[in-house]
Amino acid sequence: MKTRVILVAVLATTFALIAAPRARATEHPPTATEAEAWLQTVEAELMDLWDWQQHADWVRNTFITDDTELLGARANEAVMEYVGRRAAEATKWDSVNLPEVLRRKLTLLKSSLDMPAPRDPAKRAELARISTAMDSLYGKGKYCPPRLNGECLDLVKMEEILAKSRNYDELLDVWQGWHKVSPPMRQPFMRFVELGNEGAREVGFANLGDLWTSRYDMPSKDFQAETDRLWRQVEPLYKDLHCYARAKLQQAYGRDKVRDGQPIPAHLLGNMWAQEWDGLYDILAPDPGSASAIDLEKILKSRGTDERQMVKYAEAFFVSLGLTALPKTFWERSMFTKPRDREVVCHASAWDVDNKEDLRIKMCIQVNDEDFTTIHHELGHNYYQWAYRHLSPLFLNSANDGFHEALGDLIALSVTPAYLKKIGLIDKEPASNLNPLMKRALGKIAFLPFGLMVDKWRWGVFDGSIPPAKYNQAWWDLRRKYQGVDSAVARSEADFDPGAKYHIPANVPYTRYFLADILQFQFQRALCRQIGHKGPLSTCSIYGNKKAGARIEQMMEMGLSKPWPEALKALTGETEMDAGAILEYFAPLHQWLKKQNAGRQCGW
Repeated sequence: MKTRVILVAVLATTFALIAAPRARATEHPPTATEAEAWLQTVEAELMDLWDWQQHADWVRNTFITDDTELLGARANEAVMEYVGRRAAEATKWDSVNLPEVLRRKLTLLKSSLDMPAPRDPAKRAELARISTAMDSLYGKGKYCPPRLNGECLDLVKMEEILAKSRNYDELLDVWQGWHKVSPPMRQPFMRFVELGNEGAREVGFANLGDLWTSRYDMPSKDFQAETDRLWRQVEPLYKDLHCYARAKLQQAYGRDKVRDGQPIPAHLLGNMWAQEWDGLYDILAPDPGSASAIDLEKILKSRGTDERQMVKYAEAFFVSLGLTALPKTFWERSMFTKPRDREVVCHASAWDVDNKEDLRIKMCIQVNDEDFTTIHHELGHNYYQWAYRHLSPLFLNSANDGFHEALGDLIALSVTPAYLKKIGLIDKEPASNLNPLMKRALGKIAFLPFGLMVDKWRWGVFDGSIPPAKYNQAWWDLRRKYQGVDSAVARSEADFDPGAKYHIPANVPYTRYFLADILQFQFQRALCRQIGHKGPLSTCSIYGNKKAGARIEQMMEMGLSKPWPEALKALTGETEMDAGAILEYFAPLHQWLKKQNAGRQCGW
């Protein structure tokens, strides 16, 4: 009944907006006063639409059925129609001298959709259907190995196998099984790109990639050059980690399967996309048998920690910084575990459903080390959302999308042995810091090239330099170039391996995660200096420090109201992104890796 009521409301809103008569064009030149009044109307209407869209998307993500797919598609269509129409109207003030705040709002309105819809109603509806269908196809994806006699594995179970199994053939079978989910997305994705590019052109951008990069307060080419500059700073550290990991995997699987001077087989790195290598910690830990090897999963399970208690640990962290406890509705409306009676999208995400205080997270939490950190990250999103809720609707976001991810990860950086000791999960801190550094590097450093190449692939797809006939080839060319990984089995254009990564069918820009990996360490360095931390940067935790909490809150409250360099300055005192902080953080580990790699054939 509740779903039906929401659907009726969304449809009513959609049809009312589409049927509404358009305002007559003014007969005199447009003015700043008119722009301000027009924006007030637009922002009020947007808030109503976003509210319905978020509720519809929540239902679709947590209860996947044909009906909820329709619900989500119609809600998304309504938003796309409205923003596309209003963004086109906004162009009449392009040559008008406006106050900075109005100009910023108009610019943000034009680029506010990750996928702007064409004005043609049929094409807009088609885009909404394709978008929703691809997202749900991913969420429902399963693999039914013949060896299990009819039992099927969802992505959560497959990821667990990839992280824990050391059977080469089993790993390859599971990897191939998941990558069978995405080929049906290939044709819809091609049309998706066509329609998205058409929508982007209609609001003044060359293509969808140009629209995405316009959000970074600099020209698209300059922004892409900036990401390349940051990558060059960290590339030597990644290559040394890669060289060490390959040597250890050779010991585990043999040189016939992991070869010198060649990319590492993607299915051996403990993660479906080889984007994070945490699952290999038992193989790669500098001193696996020492007391410095903290097995947080074992500790949590031995104490009977459940999923809700995992979230309570993370909330307590933010409260220790002087921030408010989460609202009661968070605990009533969030999804912490995977329901047994229905299909859901398990990919972890943080929600502000009404852009006020209806905060939620959606996760299929596993009681383990990875999810303990992920929950701290997701609540970082929630607290950011809460901090800027007082702003105008078009400013309800982080300074750029990398900031949102970086804030969550900043908190996760403080999940140090010192923090674990303070909250009573361990009795004493380990004598050596190399093991915790390696554990973190397998998440952070291993991720950097993947975080960069996903949107490099999409930018090429959107601007046409990667045609449909080379989608899969280009994907693997980039993975080999940046990650030094490859498929152990032949791939062809009959496959669509990009679609096996959630953010491709869900159309979520990905460069934000690369930037977050850079920014979080820059945030960490600045805050640890401000609170007077002594010792290596990697041992600093801001847990319990209200001075750090106040500095973070000051930056979060700015939302998207100012260009990102101003928000960066508010927290760090710096105006440029700098990967030097990540190098400082991992310097002890990097020196150790260089010694381990002496005499090895590194690179690929």
